[in-house]
Amino acid sequence: MQNVGIVGAGAAGLATAILLAESGADVVVYEAKPSLGALGSGITMQGNALRAFDRLGVWEQVRARSFSFDVTSIRAPGPEAPLVAEMHDNRMGGPDYPATAGMFRPDLAEIMLARAQALGARIRFGTRVTAVHQDDDGATLVLATDAGTQEATHELVVGADGLNSAVRALIGIETRPEPNGMGIFRAFVARPAGADHTELVFGGPSYIAGFCPTGEDTMYAYLVEDKQDRQGMTPEEGSKLMAELARPYGGHWNAIRAQLEAGVEHVNYTWFTSHVVTEPWNRGRVVIIGDAAHSCPPTVAQGAAQAVEDALVLGDVLARHDGLTEELWAEFHGRRVPRATTVVEASNQITSWLLAHERGDVQGLHTTISELVSREP
Repeated sequence: MQNVGIVGAGAAGLATAILLAESGADVVVYEAKPSLGALGSGITMQGNALRAFDRLGVWEQVRARSFSFDVTSIRAPGPEAPLVAEMHDNRMGGPDYPATAGMFRPDLAEIMLARAQALGARIRFGTRVTAVHQDDDGATLVLATDAGTQEATHELVVGADGLNSAVRALIGIETRPEPNGMGIFRAFVARPAGADHTELVFGGPSYIAGFCPTGEDTMYAYLVEDKQDRQGMTPEEGSKLMAELARPYGGHWNAIRAQLEAGVEHVNYTWFTSHVVTEPWNRGRVVIIGDAAHSCPPTVAQGAAQAVEDALVLGDVLARHDGLTEELWAEFHGRRVPRATTVVEASNQITSWLLAHERGDVQGLHTTISELVSREP
């Protein structure tokens, strides 16, 4: 493909832009938001994501602006926060990468955007897709901007526009993300001394209380509760609510709670959702990837990794096939749908156990996913 339109400037969209621009294609990314504007919290990235970032040419920058570790601790709820277990995590990307890296999400978005632009991809912010028309020669996007309505025709259109994908709806795919029953607070805070890897607490007033270091002085903390209507919540309100939920947790949560009580700028709240679009993910020359095609709760920390893997596989099959053939789409779906579905189902199973207060085989499921994603996509 020499002329590609990508809708959405998230991880999946920018990864696709990098790969196709690198191959010499003329790439335009259409983003509805007026600027990059990624949510101001953190992201946990496991080894297969780090391996993918290396393929995209951004791993060294990601490593420099993230915090890596190979251990996860489990603590019990309560003021003393007793240690239950300390686990050495599998390096899913191979020995050249750490098991896990935490990062400030806007930093990752900035790095990927700069890489895509350096390779020649053009980014059009403030541009919404309102219709898609296809014929034998191309797919035409109808675009709404502040300047009015425009059209752009591409050989291939990639819908990487997230959970509430406009492209997914416009090409007639009816599957939508559905709430799982949980909501999550995330806050970007200063990292207390000694908090040098992820720690998780299961139980207490929240299903999960956890944190992930993102830098020498920073980390993000999160609390998972029954989903609530928090629409319109300000950062100040979110900070106070999160501090109250965190009151029964000890250890490093004492320092986190003190920051929340004083007020934290970067706080957001989202619901856990889940969906998988059954094959095919394309309609003619238009294909959806990333959160547009599949989403899951962050209970196995694979959301961004699976989105970027979609881009890697799409780039690979496009490079090896002559045109958008049935064989190309069969290979793409064969490599992506089962893997993404397994990750979603595992994430949902852990969520179901937590909601039911059941002691399921969480470690066994994590092992299954670890073995799966350790293999190249």
